[in-house]
Amino acid sequence: MNKFKIFSLALVATTIAKAQELEPAKKAIDAEQFEKAKSMLKSVIQAKPTNGKASFLLGNIYLKQNISDSASIYFQKGLACKDDAKFNNIGLGQMDLDANNKTAAQAKFDLVTKDMKKKDTEEYVYIARAFMNADKPDYKSAIAVLTKAKTANPTDAQVQLALGDAYYGDKNQNDSYVAYRNAYQTDPSLIRAKMQLGVLLKGAKAYTEAVKAYDEVIAINPNYGPVYRELAETYYLWGSNVPSTYKENIQKSLGFYEKYMSLTDYSITSRMRHADFLILAKDYKALELEANMMKELDGVNPRILRYLGYSAYENGNPDVALDALQKFISNSSNKIIPRDYLYLAQAKIKKGTSADGKTVDATLLASAIEDLKKAVEMEPLSANELNELGKKLYDQKAFAAAAAVFEVAVTVPTSKNYLLDNFYLGNSLYYDNTRKDVVKPDPIALQKADTAFGNVITASPTTQDAYVFRARTNKLLENDEVMTTYYQQYIDVVLRKWDKALADANNQIDNNKVLELYKGTLKDANYDIYKAELDKIKPKLIEAYNNIAAVYANSDKAKAIEYFNKTLALDPANEYALSSIKLLTKK
Repeated sequence: MNKFKIFSLALVATTIAKAQELEPAKKAIDAEQFEKAKSMLKSVIQAKPTNGKASFLLGNIYLKQNISDSASIYFQKGLACKDDAKFNNIGLGQMDLDANNKTAAQAKFDLVTKDMKKKDTEEYVYIARAFMNADKPDYKSAIAVLTKAKTANPTDAQVQLALGDAYYGDKNQNDSYVAYRNAYQTDPSLIRAKMQLGVLLKGAKAYTEAVKAYDEVIAINPNYGPVYRELAETYYLWGSNVPSTYKENIQKSLGFYEKYMSLTDYSITSRMRHADFLILAKDYKALELEANMMKELDGVNPRILRYLGYSAYENGNPDVALDALQKFISNSSNKIIPRDYLYLAQAKIKKGTSADGKTVDATLLASAIEDLKKAVEMEPLSANELNELGKKLYDQKAFAAAAAVFEVAVTVPTSKNYLLDNFYLGNSLYYDNTRKDVVKPDPIALQKADTAFGNVITASPTTQDAYVFRARTNKLLENDEVMTTYYQQYIDVVLRKWDKALADANNQIDNNKVLELYKGTLKDANYDIYKAELDKIKPKLIEAYNNIAAVYANSDKAKAIEYFNKTLALDPANEYALSSIKLLTKK
């Protein structure tokens, strides 16, 4: 019995010693000092090759750094270890999740949990994090796993921290807050849990309160690097969501990110994370400098080509951008993201754009549009990014190129710019068919324009200019009856808006009110304001009245004269209306 007790105590001591030898590396991982942690873990593995958990932790770092080959090597080595080999199945399971093979991943996770002791939770926490850290996070599965862990040990701070992350990812702010709070109360040394309470405030756009929460973390440990990254991201979001603060807050965010870098490391991986943030902050000069520094450190890392491509495009060098991005995308082993195709497309369009900005090389444009389609196919939200590119081409009067861009954008009805993109698509097609060098308008393009304006009207029936341009488009198509319909609808929409401002007790539309107001016979306290607004719409009202009158002139002279008189009420000297009435009344 005494021998058994001695053996048990020795086993406990050995277990504690094994756990303690990994603690410094775990703290370095939490502090996002990944190169330091890798060095520590490699030392542990060299000293004790049987330590499977060290291999697992090292493989996990490589997964975080998107170096999957190295991750796999260490997981496979870990599986052959004498101690804690099973943890490596969790790492390999995450790689299965990244490959969209959840069945294979679950089989590996089951191998890990089948012999677990009743109160063990560490395996559950790592499995849950595998679900959360996968390329396509599965927060609900993570919550299910962590619920088992919480049942096994309700007071485990790491379980509560992981639950907080899972609930946050699942957009459950309330339960996330409770879990983070419980984690920190259970273990006050778990400073990440306290920091995450600030992250919740950041997500709720309570930026002032979030900064205060981070300051509390800094007061506890001013050398905790991740809190400065969160400060950087918070000030970036603050500036983006409150434009009046953008310049000041973006400078603060960049400063805090530099502080974060100084407290973590300046490895190639950290520099890449910094580069990703510089893209968000749109500091492309700094991005170009960072990319060139990375090139000196590691000239073969393919992601450097991405940063070189992005910064070269933004800094006005489309040739360098094209070269870098084409090399990056052509390598099938690289993890391509939608933004890569967006930048490649923009570089092609920029390279193919004429000196006056009005034309784009047809071959390069066609290739660029295919890239934009790939970006939207990979991530439909990429359609949100196309408005700026299309509008830039539109403003340059490169209408054909603008239309091609907007045509891709409107394939995603859930895009935040869907209505505006349809309006610009219709306008681009209309103006492209009214160029001086156009011999005959393209009916197919004009039908697309008509559909685009129809989409705007359906989504926003009070967008008055959509009716005018739809009428103009149908005039080009020689659809006189349809043209008349949309001009009349424009008039009705405009007059309804005016009637709302000038309504009498019965709230009835009275066309004469607008005319009386314009002629000055209707006085109102806001007369000058109304008059200025009416001056803006006067040309389009005259356009609508004259075009409707011209159609009626062939079938209903009285109606035609009525509409020409509406024009003359707004513009008594309108030559077209005067001469037309003269012809219509000629005996």
